[in-house]
Amino acid sequence: MPHRTPTDILVLHAVRILGYAETARIAARFDLPVETTVEHLLDAQARGWVTRTPFAEDSGWSLTDLGKVHGERLLAADLDRCGSRTVVVQVHREFLPHNVAVADACTAWQLAELGIGEAIVTLDETTTRLGIAADALADFEARLVAGTDRFAGYQQRFADAVERSSTDPGWITATDRDSCHRVWFEFHEDLIASLGLVR
Repeated sequence: MPHRTPTDILVLHAVRILGYAETARIAARFDLPVETTVEHLLDAQARGWVTRTPFAEDSGWSLTDLGKVHGERLLAADLDRCGSRTVVVQVHREFLPHNVAVADACTAWQLAELGIGEAIVTLDETTTRLGIAADALADFEARLVAGTDRFAGYQQRFADAVERSSTDPGWITATDRDSCHRVWFEFHEDLIASLGLVR
């Protein structure tokens, strides 16, 4: 059975990979009860690891610099406990070329939508490139989840976004939904946070 990361670490980690999010979204990221998530967020806030900031009519949580350092320490210890460090290092190495391809595909599509540049980029070409990344992500996730279950779910979310983008291009790079770019960004952040790296 894959290792289950402790809930307090999952809450702090959800804030890291989401960047800025309301409580319900943080709880949903790892399918945690909202009440338990609130308790851990308030505890983390009291320790200076997270901060709550109002935005428009809502408010959201984000990680402090202290929280980022502390979270990376917790994740490093968690990886060592479940013996998954070597796998995460290898997956990260294999992920990097695909990361370049996804970034290029998303950027090219955004420029094409804005009418910038001379390159002609079609929706079919873009979704094909993203589909290749989805296949790679399936392999990465299967290897990671064999050791620790907190890496589960990325591939399905990404594949769903690729499929939806074939009829609604907003699913390629939109920030208001689980778009291809958003899911891929979160997976990348998950890897680098786990290994204590920078982008």
